[in-house]
Amino acid sequence: MTLVDKFEQPNTSVAEPFPLCLERPLGAVVTETGTQFALWAPSAKKVTLRLFMRGSMGEDGDALIGQYLMRPETDGSWTYDFADNKHGVYYDFLIERDCGSVDRVADPWARGAGVNGRRSMVVDFSRTNPDGWYRDHMPDVPLAQTVVWETHVGDFSNDPAGGFPESHRGKYLAFTDDGTSLDGHPDFPTGIAYLKKLGVTAVQLMPIYDFGSVDEETCDRYNWGYDPVNYNVPEGSYSTNPFDGSVRIREVKQMVQALHNAGIKVIMDVVYNHMFSPDNWFERSVPDYFLRRKPNGALANGSGCGCDMATERKMFRRFIVESVTFWAREYHMDGFRFDLMGLIDVDTMNAVRAALDEIPGRGRDILMYGEPWSAGASAPLPADTLLAGKQGLAQLDDRIGHFCDTTRDTIKGHVFYSDCPGYVNGGMHANAVAVREAVDAWRHSDRPEGVAGQVIQYVSAHDDLTLWDKLCASLAASSLGSAVAEGDEENTVDVPKVLHDADFSEQGLDAVGPEMAQALRDVLGANRLSAGIVLTSAGIPFMLSGEEFARTKYGNSDSYDSTKELNWLDWNRAWHMRDLIGFYAKLIALRKSDARWFDGNRKIVDTEGDELVFRVGDYLVAVNPSDRTGVVDVAAAAVEGDSGDMHRYWCCLGVSGRGGGVSTGGGDDDYLIMPAHTFAIWRLQ
Repeated sequence: MTLVDKFEQPNTSVAEPFPLCLERPLGAVVTETGTQFALWAPSAKKVTLRLFMRGSMGEDGDALIGQYLMRPETDGSWTYDFADNKHGVYYDFLIERDCGSVDRVADPWARGAGVNGRRSMVVDFSRTNPDGWYRDHMPDVPLAQTVVWETHVGDFSNDPAGGFPESHRGKYLAFTDDGTSLDGHPDFPTGIAYLKKLGVTAVQLMPIYDFGSVDEETCDRYNWGYDPVNYNVPEGSYSTNPFDGSVRIREVKQMVQALHNAGIKVIMDVVYNHMFSPDNWFERSVPDYFLRRKPNGALANGSGCGCDMATERKMFRRFIVESVTFWAREYHMDGFRFDLMGLIDVDTMNAVRAALDEIPGRGRDILMYGEPWSAGASAPLPADTLLAGKQGLAQLDDRIGHFCDTTRDTIKGHVFYSDCPGYVNGGMHANAVAVREAVDAWRHSDRPEGVAGQVIQYVSAHDDLTLWDKLCASLAASSLGSAVAEGDEENTVDVPKVLHDADFSEQGLDAVGPEMAQALRDVLGANRLSAGIVLTSAGIPFMLSGEEFARTKYGNSDSYDSTKELNWLDWNRAWHMRDLIGFYAKLIALRKSDARWFDGNRKIVDTEGDELVFRVGDYLVAVNPSDRTGVVDVAAAAVEGDSGDMHRYWCCLGVSGRGGGVSTGGGDDDYLIMPAHTFAIWRLQ
């Protein structure tokens, strides 16, 4: 274990009621001389360590190995040492208070656990490495080529049509199944093979630490996993054996190894802003310390999940720093996405960045970004404590990024109003100015978002409506003249089902009639325009898995605990929408071919209308979401900064639209003629 002890603690105004344990390794640590146990419980009167054969009561072979009275230390911790390697032994603590009460506590610092995290587990990590793990390394993918694809471990492989072995469906090991294909279509890849063909360079995994909403013994329900129980322990429901704490560790490493071998980085979604329950191992070990509270003693609920973690407290700051660096070092994670980063204080985020940077060889290349918002107001904090929301972005290290919701809403419309249009779906005029700033990552706007590498550009993520469903809702209201109604169930909107189904076959379009067929084409066109803008914008492009094949959840905007069938990647739908996938793949390949797509300045071409036309290096991007043909003078864009006497001209690299191809006009090809609903990229030859 590498102890992180060099981060700064500037917020001296935060009242620390207990002695701090900032140097001693905590948890169960296997060393060359044996096994060391340490628990920070400064308010305890007595702490007893208990060792067990199994990870939960009632398992075959479970037995109490022994009970050991731990030794109090001056830093508020309690310790016990053994001279042998306790790998595979499970444990918990009994904490006795002055009042006589006794709390049973699993280890908040645990790095292994039994089923459902009821007991912690001692892990000798050298025994958990798959073959070749010592050769595993971060893929050589520069920041400028980063394209992030977000998925859920279960969603990736739960669809039976995906060609994954039944024992691997919904499991970490599905990512190790290279060469899978769609049933009945052996030439259409799924899984890892699909990702390589699509061209994405980073996979962001929704939470894979131990969470509380799914019973690992039965795995009979679905959840996204934003409810942590043990932050440093992999989730057991994604493993092939949740009862053996070593299995989940090894299988996560196998998953990471397989993605790395495919040239794909792995980004881990982490949730340090709240926990599954206020009754958690932290709170049981040191009551009233790790959770934020209001002046009246009530729990803060800025997360909307019942409790907010006190990241400004020095011991929890230490935990977060060590937890993130542990995942980076032990599991070779290449990046971290911070859920509701707006509830985490700036100093903690910067401390994490500094600690990652200290990892030899790769630390500075590890990605960090998060959501610069919260679900609501948290508790009052000390005056010098600044949260990493929008108001704190300027104080973050410039290698800590954030999701740009302004770009998202500019392109497709307000996230909370399903029928509200954006630039591509009916709100062209209202968003024309904003979209020109968005493609340059807002660097030259009145509301800058930082350097290009800090801006995550996106139109869909696991939260809210999928891009396809949002476009269906907004365009149903405009092109069909029908109101978008709230669905029968919470977090749903109702639009004609045929829009969600997206059957673009000749028979499918004939069956729905000309009006609905045109509405479908409008949605598809808006999807292409959205992808074109995001993937040609400065910053880091991000997409929800399946966005590239019109993923639908049939109007459900918050499917965190819905069925796995609603949430899984529909590989048959991917095959039917393979032309759209091809469009995304071409854009991704083009972006990866030239670093200027990442951070090159955008020269915006003035237009008489609301078309978006901009130049990046030798490329010209043209977007016309309107119903009318646009004519754009590009003479200045074509010659400015170009050298040589030879005449140069624009060569079209690709066009998406309903009204025919983009053409040039004028004596020197100084004009672009852009049909309605067109996206095009040109290159100066």
